[in-house]
Amino acid sequence: MALEDAHSTRMVEREISRRPIDGTLLSVHVSNGVCYIRGQLRHQRARPEVDLQHEVATLQKTIRSRDGIRAVIWEAEVRQ
Repeated sequence: MALEDAHSTRMVEREISRRPIDGTLLSVHVSNGVCYIRGQLRHQRARPEVDLQHEVATLQKTIRSRDGIRAVIWEAEVRQ
């Protein structure tokens, strides 16, 4: 199970890096198929027009649809 969780963690981190957001202060941990995202989400300097709330909803939906993920717990602060 730990190997699957590690694989899922890397998959979620890749998904976050694909989005037009600054996720450098986010911490991702997957345990027994539950994805925990903590930290701070910010705008990228070059993309201040991005709606962060929409990006959070999109990320949660995308991550939840992946194999091996049962739930997404978003505990990260969104910094406008």
